[in-house]
Amino acid sequence: MKKPLRVAVTGAAGQIGYSILPRLASGQVLGTDQPIILHLIEIEPALPALEGVAMELQDGAFPLLEGIELTSNLDRGFSGVNWALLIGSVPRKAGMERKELLGINGKIFIGQGRAIEKNAADDVRVLVVGNPCNTNCLIAMNNAREVPADRWFAMTRLDENRAKSQLAQKAGVPWREVTNMTIWGNHSNTQFPDFFNARIGGRPAPEVIKDEAWLEGPFIKTVQERGAAIIKARGLSSAFSAAHAAIESVQSLVADTPAGDWHSVALCSDGSYGIEAGLICGFPVRSRDRKASIVQDVPINAFSRARIDTSVNELKEERAMVADLLPG
Repeated sequence: MKKPLRVAVTGAAGQIGYSILPRLASGQVLGTDQPIILHLIEIEPALPALEGVAMELQDGAFPLLEGIELTSNLDRGFSGVNWALLIGSVPRKAGMERKELLGINGKIFIGQGRAIEKNAADDVRVLVVGNPCNTNCLIAMNNAREVPADRWFAMTRLDENRAKSQLAQKAGVPWREVTNMTIWGNHSNTQFPDFFNARIGGRPAPEVIKDEAWLEGPFIKTVQERGAAIIKARGLSSAFSAAHAAIESVQSLVADTPAGDWHSVALCSDGSYGIEAGLICGFPVRSRDRKASIVQDVPINAFSRARIDTSVNELKEERAMVADLLPG
């Protein structure tokens, strides 16, 4: 049996945490032969609920789950962890300005970044799910300078999955037929789901879906605003679909990407495609030997360029809003 990996999950008693934990424990994420120890992190008032979550994990009798640690202490929570899934964050409330939300959550991610740098394993990798995830990731990364920048990721997989689903429904095919889907930029309503380079059954999506007006209008808008539509319909934000996307994000980062395909995740820009280095931005990404790299030479036309630039400019604006939370 392999040595157990330690996986930290913040906001572990929340809806997304509750949805993701049994799948982590079952081996679906890191491998069906990989034992894990879960480090479940919550704020102090949520610890009683977290005890209930731990009881359910115990009752699952998962063969690969070798331990559960519950804590509100970040140093203890991130001690020796190989993966950190940063899910917990303060949700945006009615009347709250984006700058205010960034300031509140930014302070949370300062502490988490510092605790990861101080306590995590040398090979730690971090996926930020809590919104606004790109800038939260930027803050945590910049407060953990000893952790290499290529270990930090923010989730765009939920947007990728939403885009694939919309294209598949329009084309009348199973969603697995849709590949090479990129979410450029920010996980916000400025994101650009790149249908030009997506493929359906191996063919360029615009060759299969010849409705240009739909692709350039309702398709993009539906993907950008899907989260708000779910809140309106359900009364709550996306939970199991977000948990599923987080699982797939980790799976895609630890497994080699199938030949000819790529996946989408936000990572630290190296200047590719003219996007300022250091921003946490959505790109087309391939993984090999557990290392993620930006796919080069993806064609960008004028329509795409304008929308990518809009989203990247928003990332710059968010960075300016939290400048006082970023070490010089």
